[in-house]
Amino acid sequence: MAIELTSLAALRDLPFDEIIDVRSPAEFAEDHVPGAISLPVLSNEERAHVGTLYKQVEPFVARKVGAALVARNAALHLEGPLADRPGSWRPLVYCWRGGQRSGSFASILAQIGWRADLVKGGYKSFRSLVVDAMHNAALPHRLIPVDGMTGTAKTALLAEIAARGGQVVDLEGLANHRGSLFGGMGGQPSQKMFETRIAMAFAHHDPAHPVFIESEAAKVGDLLVPTSVWKAMTQAPRLYLEATPEARAGYLATAYADLTADPARLARTLQALVPYQGYETVAAWGALADQRRFAELAGALMERHYDPRYLKAEDHRAPKAASLSMGDLSPAAIARAAEDCLARFGKIDQAVGLAS
Repeated sequence: MAIELTSLAALRDLPFDEIIDVRSPAEFAEDHVPGAISLPVLSNEERAHVGTLYKQVEPFVARKVGAALVARNAALHLEGPLADRPGSWRPLVYCWRGGQRSGSFASILAQIGWRADLVKGGYKSFRSLVVDAMHNAALPHRLIPVDGMTGTAKTALLAEIAARGGQVVDLEGLANHRGSLFGGMGGQPSQKMFETRIAMAFAHHDPAHPVFIESEAAKVGDLLVPTSVWKAMTQAPRLYLEATPEARAGYLATAYADLTADPARLARTLQALVPYQGYETVAAWGALADQRRFAELAGALMERHYDPRYLKAEDHRAPKAASLSMGDLSPAAIARAAEDCLARFGKIDQAVGLAS
């Protein structure tokens, strides 16, 4: 039986114990249905080999070789990851478009006695739901973009709002990036996986209540903010965070402790600013880093690099609808700001008031 995916929100309510992605590891790594486990019936190399046979020899030979490989890999999965699954276990299986790979594996599972079903249209049907939500349809949620200069603890505020039950979409967290030259947090996901993460985050939020989101540029690191989200963000009035330069510099020195703890990485990052600020200025910043005067370094970067760029782009942003004081940016101050934010704008009628 093939199960049709009708909405992203309905994924969590599907009556299956496990979702199995039988595509190759490379396909799975690029993107997959959230929560799915990878049990490839063809490895990356095997898939390429079968594809070559299909195009250069003939489809019959490709199917015969592919079937043998699928059977061998299925046996490995049955003897390994699936060895402890009980008779009542119910899996949902998908491949690229719901064809031979998922059909073959689901048939083997069904012959054993498990109630295995397929995703109609495979991964492509899931991807079409993501594309519709992120690019084709207007976002049904009312957004409250949280904005402010570098170092106003926007991400930390969102985390506190979420911890208190507010609806939040953390684009930087989903992109694995902190949104600036210094923001790298390791490898970023693919563009498709980024869009999947965002789409699922919104799918789990109630459109009847506002969603707090960091006011971002069109790109987070190397990833593009999806069309529907970007359009909604740029049209929604902003909640502007206020803090003194001294508080911001101190906060940045703490927030980027992972970077300041790695002198070589910090030096490389500063060198990337030479085309914008010149060798002499960057050398002076490097000296501050060498002396571990990180709050002074953060203040200098704000004054010469980040604040001017923020102010230059100010005319292209949506209007500021309200301001929120972040105090001294201590954990207690950020927690108080989150409570204030929810009290003022945490309901849909209050969010409407933000825009009026």
